[in-house]
Amino acid sequence: MPAITIKPERLLADLHRLRAFGAYKTGVHRPTYSPDDMAARRWLVARMQEAGLSARMDGIGNIIGQNTAARRLLLVGSHSDTQNHAGWLDGAMGVIYGLEIARAFFEAGTPGGAGVDAAVFADEEAHFASFLGSRSAIGVLDEAEIDSARNLTTGEMLRQALAGAGLAGLERRTIDPSRYLGYLEAHIEQGDDLEARGFNLGIVTSIVGIHQYRVRFSGVSNHAGTTRMAIRRDAGAALVSFAYAINERFRQLAAERTVWTVGNIRLAPGQVSIISDHAEMLLQVRDDDAAVLGRMRAALEHLVAETRQAGPCGVELEILAESEPHQMSRHFQDALESAASRMAPGQWQRMPSGAGHDAQIIARVMPAAMLFIPSIGGISHHVDEDSSEADIVLGCQVLADACRLLLEETRQDD
Repeated sequence: MPAITIKPERLLADLHRLRAFGAYKTGVHRPTYSPDDMAARRWLVARMQEAGLSARMDGIGNIIGQNTAARRLLLVGSHSDTQNHAGWLDGAMGVIYGLEIARAFFEAGTPGGAGVDAAVFADEEAHFASFLGSRSAIGVLDEAEIDSARNLTTGEMLRQALAGAGLAGLERRTIDPSRYLGYLEAHIEQGDDLEARGFNLGIVTSIVGIHQYRVRFSGVSNHAGTTRMAIRRDAGAALVSFAYAINERFRQLAAERTVWTVGNIRLAPGQVSIISDHAEMLLQVRDDDAAVLGRMRAALEHLVAETRQAGPCGVELEILAESEPHQMSRHFQDALESAASRMAPGQWQRMPSGAGHDAQIIARVMPAAMLFIPSIGGISHHVDEDSSEADIVLGCQVLADACRLLLEETRQDD
């Protein structure tokens, strides 16, 4: 199969055009189903159609641009929604890679019947629900969840948002895994490992599982000036002590890349002159090893039991979500390595992903792999998120070549 050549100027122009939808300071504010998000999706449909692909949006907002002339196909894409007031490359880069590589195969005449379909998934950033679009695409999102989901920022119900976006009543389409050899996704790293080590490319070995919990503390409210410390049942103080204990306990059990974060602490009534009778916190734990996540959960449950028994406050643990880690296809990793070694010798490494991605959902139904490029300063989910144009172009060239290698392996003479 001849080399598949991307056009760097066109790639960058499309990426910057997508950046204009919801532009905010140096970043982008394009939450799922917002007017800017829907305008971007409609533009992507048009851009795919201009490229010769058959493309349309489905009832959850997903877009698949199909090369209808191809017989052997890969699916390449990512998501176009963003975090609130965040960066311009997270998701968007992988979407434009999919468009450019699909277009390059089409322009090459779909050599030997090989082609790429471009994918744009909805709400990877979980404004309404985690991996809403990719879970819909593989058929594991049910109508009951759509009925109950609401925007975590605004409170808007998902059904209402879909209607406002013009998607109500449209069919949700599922991917046919038999159509594809597998799925490839490119992304900015969102951390500083590549930059710190001097590499330009990361071949993802695995994607972390993410476990999320809510811990609630119950105490007794009373006057903060007249209630002796010895008899207080201060839910806020119990929460602070518990958060400290988590750090101490987890450090003893963590693997090299295990991370955990305490967030969204709330106290009630939240007044400095009143002892809190209610407090709660969210806790998130990430690792790419299910066994590590299991022992962290066991330690958390044990700590909750210890705290409850010691008093003076009650404590309850709620499991909010547990996504399991996913290993990326070894064969697809090897193809990415071959392409990287040819086009950027000595400039790549294999590495796990510390963030969640649509690839871990699509990996449930077909082989999947990911390619990272460096994030400048390791910054992501922030308006300062950025990568060099040289790395953006290199990543797309390497991904296109990996697609060629994988499709060439399966070539059968007519």
